[in-house]
Amino acid sequence: MRVIHIGTMLALAVAAGAAGAAMQTRDGQRDFDWEIGRWTTTVRVLQNPLSGETPKWADYRGESVIKPLLDGRANFVELSVAGSAGKIEGGSLRLYNPQAGQWSLNFASLRNGLLTAPVFGSFDGAGKGTFVGADTLAGKAILVRFVITRPTKTTARFEQAFSGDAGATWETNWVATDTLVNP
Repeated sequence: MRVIHIGTMLALAVAAGAAGAAMQTRDGQRDFDWEIGRWTTTVRVLQNPLSGETPKWADYRGESVIKPLLDGRANFVELSVAGSAGKIEGGSLRLYNPQAGQWSLNFASLRNGLLTAPVFGSFDGAGKGTFVGADTLAGKAILVRFVITRPTKTTARFEQAFSGDAGATWETNWVATDTLVNP
């Protein structure tokens, strides 16, 4: 079995982000402007990610409120959803780095008061955002990929996946669908 340390995983994630930034030719600091507002949110969360066991999913429903910060160069997402498995409450601070042409997405859960490791990336010309970073799960180094798409002008989809093998395979563990409250 090949062992990959968190430093190696982070280097891979940063290299992937740098390659994406090098290819980017547009200013992306307004990429999240479409999302500012109040959304109803449904979330499906894999309770046993990268376990090799039969997937156990939990469903949640609630809302997300997205507020602009710093003249649109940053924003904050307030998430509050509940389901039979409990509540998920937290916030995501998104910061734009104009030199890299990338966003960092930084999530904090109210459950433990801690920030997760950030993911970094950008939106392509078709409006798909892909963000990658290194983290740990059960003490093991993993990669995290977060993908944002807009199926319609009033809906958004957020999908997170983990990889325990440096990105060779990915397991989706979070799928959220947001619908704009007052289009």
